[in-house]
Amino acid sequence: MNLDIEFDRVSIRYGDVEAVKDMSFRLDGGKIYGLLGRNGAGKTSLLSVLASFREPSSGTVKVGGEQPFENAKIMREVSFLYDIDYKDESDKVKAAIETVAGYRPRFDTEYALRLARNFNLPLDKPLKELSKGMQSAFNVTIGLASRSPVTILDEVYLGMDAPTREIFYRELLEDQERHPRTFILSTHLVSEMDYLFEEVIIIHKGRFVLQDDYESLTSRGVSITGPAQKVDEFTPGLKVLNVQQLGSTKSAIVYGELSEESKHAARRAGLELGPISLQDLFIHITGEEQGT
Repeated sequence: MNLDIEFDRVSIRYGDVEAVKDMSFRLDGGKIYGLLGRNGAGKTSLLSVLASFREPSSGTVKVGGEQPFENAKIMREVSFLYDIDYKDESDKVKAAIETVAGYRPRFDTEYALRLARNFNLPLDKPLKELSKGMQSAFNVTIGLASRSPVTILDEVYLGMDAPTREIFYRELLEDQERHPRTFILSTHLVSEMDYLFEEVIIIHKGRFVLQDDYESLTSRGVSITGPAQKVDEFTPGLKVLNVQQLGSTKSAIVYGELSEESKHAARRAGLELGPISLQDLFIHITGEEQGT
């Protein structure tokens, strides 16, 4: 079951603060989306509206053509997992899995228990006694096993170590192939997770910036490496995002697709052309000078 998602001129206000400003875009069902934005960009506010935690201050959100807020049919098909503090949660892992299975119509308990084993989650231990990394692994387990048509993972992997995150990424891709649905991954781990994304949405300071498929987006930039003088001669008129130099060798990252003629000219000049990373592009678009 794939559900399309539409945001139409959505704004979200908290008192005098406008966290999301007049945002419109559409997500076709059945894809993995990366939602990128700096701290305070409005990512969690936007996702909380999609998950029916609150209504937008203005504008409309539709899931499968229906507004989700207080709509039981739609709400049960949307799972929103985020960084939760389980300090007061005395349920043991297995009991908590069984509880969620009771109200998620597509929940696969057998798969959840297999994920728990893969993540080395102790089934007989209370959630409040789990380490931060294990609590994150529990959230990921619930998110994947719920198999909700719309599954939102908002920085839910915080605290997981690198090997555990790799297990999560592999499971996400494999289960998406078996049971396609819409995943929305909000993350700061751009360089680590970019290969998961079919499409990318970038927001900045509460406003929609762009949406494009991953390959098209990253093809709009290029790194140019070679003798410093040759690089300097080639880059005037191009939008240079970043420059690094080691000895007589310089590397410039530029934004904007080069024509075939320009590419041939660069190679004739002895310059090496390479792809630009999504993280570099994200840093440029959001005006961030340092990596996320």
